[in-house]
Order: sequence, then structure tokens, then C-alpha cells
Amino acid sequence: MADRTVAEHLAQVLAAARPLPPVVVPLGEAAGLVAAMDVASRVDLPGFDNSAMDGYAVRAADIAAATAQAPVRLPVIADIAAGDAPSRPVGPGEAARIMTGAMVPAGADTIVKVEDTDAGMPFVSVLVATSLGTSIRRRGEDLPEGGPVVAAGTVLTARHVGLLAAAGHAEVAVRPRPKVAVVSTGAELVAPGNPLAPGQIHDSNSHLLAAAVDAAGGHTAYRGSIGDHADDVRDLLDRLAADVDVVITSGGVSMGVHDVVKAVLRERGEVGFVTVAMQPGKPQGFGRLGERGVPFFGLPGNPVSAFVSFEVFVRPLLRRLMGLEPAVAPTTRMRLAAPLRSPAGRLQIARATVDRTPDGGWVATPVAGQGSHFVADLAAADALLLVPAEVTHLQPGDEVDSILL
Repeated sequence: MADRTVAEHLAQVLAAARPLPPVVVPLGEAAGLVAAMDVASRVDLPGFDNSAMDGYAVRAADIAAATAQAPVRLPVIADIAAGDAPSRPVGPGEAARIMTGAMVPAGADTIVKVEDTDAGMPFVSVLVATSLGTSIRRRGEDLPEGGPVVAAGTVLTARHVGLLAAAGHAEVAVRPRPKVAVVSTGAELVAPGNPLAPGQIHDSNSHLLAAAVDAAGGHTAYRGSIGDHADDVRDLLDRLAADVDVVITSGGVSMGVHDVVKAVLRERGEVGFVTVAMQPGKPQGFGRLGERGVPFFGLPGNPVSAFVSFEVFVRPLLRRLMGLEPAVAPTTRMRLAAPLRSPAGRLQIARATVDRTPDGGWVATPVAGQGSHFVADLAAADALLLVPAEVTHLQPGDEVDSILL
């Protein structure tokens, strides 16, 4: 059977993804999530007429003739700080000292900033005529009660969180972060920090993929590794499928006799294992697990292949589960600084370091090690270059679409 194209496999992945049901979270957990419904303000913003300056609340008519040579002298009948409720109105020929943000007392219709006075108490001399309404923030001028705070589908930033709080909301309905389980498979795996016996390697993939999940906005609810015993793998996957929103394994999906993930899941018919016309990342598994139909990714075991597969297939699914659209992030056009060879018939996803050009563009230099086991070169890369399947040679100066990391 012919290899599936990257676009075909991604289409199958995204066809299985629907935004997760909304949950209500405290504002402190909302940044980066997508609002699940429209939110209206519970209050006027500002909630009352207040002063935009430290100064004096007066009647504009009383100081219309004020100049530095002929100041207008007024008695100060109150001292109003932010949070105070004025105890009495400002009458004709009177003033009230007022701080920024404090409620404007009844009767006053303008604020004279303190710099335009002698800052006096209990009398103040006003040195400048100030027009009606100066330095007063009017009730509801920013947002009236019932006005729109955020619309459904908005990605909530710190600015939105601040507005929600000001509008009287302590919590908000959002699409939650997907709970993801990440499992490395292989009897040769040993936890980092533990000594290695001959033939063993440290489990890097579960750490790599868990960090990628969290960076993509998901929540790694489980991270671990497991050996090559079919019963153990089956039991673990069943347990995880009951508790999380997505399950990711790495390793065990190729053609070897010890590819246990493939063997366990093929017997149930829940997951399809295919070859995709890409390099790295050719062997891929995808389907649904358990009664809840949890999306499952069986990624290759080589670290670079696992990471590239995550960026191309898993990240778009996580974005869709969170309500982030477009699910596939736009690519960036880059110019090559060095030649690059690519296999015919496969989309090569090459690692590269990038720099900005004086005109604001990007220039990419492929890393030296393009093999799927070159973890150090992967860590050094800033971008993934997407070399089309029909292109076998690229020269310096050629342009290519890229995913910025």
C-alpha cells in the first residue's frame, strides 16, 4: 500500500478532534485558554465619575477668571481619597481636595490639577481657569454594564483577565487544557540519573514529549515508560484511556518483532498503523482508545522523529481540543543559507538554525546532523524546514516554508 501523505494523515487526525466541553475556572487559571462563551460586564467601567488627577474638585464657573496674577481663592471643605465616599456636595465657591481615582463629589464639575494651584489647605488658590469636565472619568465611558467583555473563541491574555476582573467576574468558562498521557516504550529504557547497563539508554522521549505537551498548552497528566510485555502495555493504555483526553506513546510502532504497541492495539482494531511519506517520522499510529474514544498517537521511538511527529500531528490536535483555530499554525517563508538534499517522494522536515535579515526576513541554516537520533542538533534548532516531496535539492538563496520553534 502506498504511503499516506502528511496532509492525508493530518486530515484524519483533525477529523477526530472536537473542542473539549467547557469548564469554569478561576481567573488565575484562565490565561492562554479560549473563552467558551460571550461574557458581559456586570458593572459600569468606571463604576462612578472619578478624578483622573490629584487636585481639587470645583465648579468650573467659580474659577473661570483665575490666573496666576489673579488667583481664585476657595475654601477646601473635604479631603477625598480613593475609596472614600464624599460626605457632602461641593457648593458654589467651594473646593474639595481629591486624589486620582477618587469619586467626584456632587456639585463639582471639573478637576483642577494640583500643579495649577498652591496646593493649599484649608484654602486653595487656583491659578489657572479650567474648562468644564476637565480630568473627570465618566461612569461607564470605558464599558457600560452589560457591554461585551470577551467573545466566545477569544484566546484570553493577561489583558483580558484584567478586564474580566474589573467587570466583576471571578471566573470564566473556557475550553480546558487537554489532559495528556505520555508513555515511552522499550525494555532498554532507564530513567535519567540512573546508571546504564550495556544496551540501555536513558528515557528522553517521555520528558521531551511531556515538555512539548505543556508548551503547546496541554497538561501532562501522566509521564512514564514501560517495557515490552504486551499485558503490561495493554493494562496501562486501558487505565490511561479512562482518565485523560489524549494518549501519546513513542516507540513500538515500526516493523520489528518487539514493536509491542503496534501488536497490542492492532488486535483490537482501535488504531491504524500506517507509513507516512515524511522524513523523519515515517511510521505512525493513530486512532481512538477505550469507551471514551480518546485520541491515541503511536509515535516513532527515535527522539527527532517523535518530536517532529508531535509538531506536525499532535500539536494541531491539541489546539483544536482547546478551541484554538486555525489548528495548524501558519508557516514562515525562509531563505536557505546552505544547500540541502532531500529524499524523493517524501516531505523532509529538516532542522535548522535561523537568523533575521536586515530587511526583516529570515535566513535558515540546516543543522549538521539530520538523522533521527541527533538529539543535540535538535536542541540547537530554531525551525523545521518543510521540503516538498518533489524537491530533492535546494541551493543557498532558495526559499522554503518553515515552522518556527
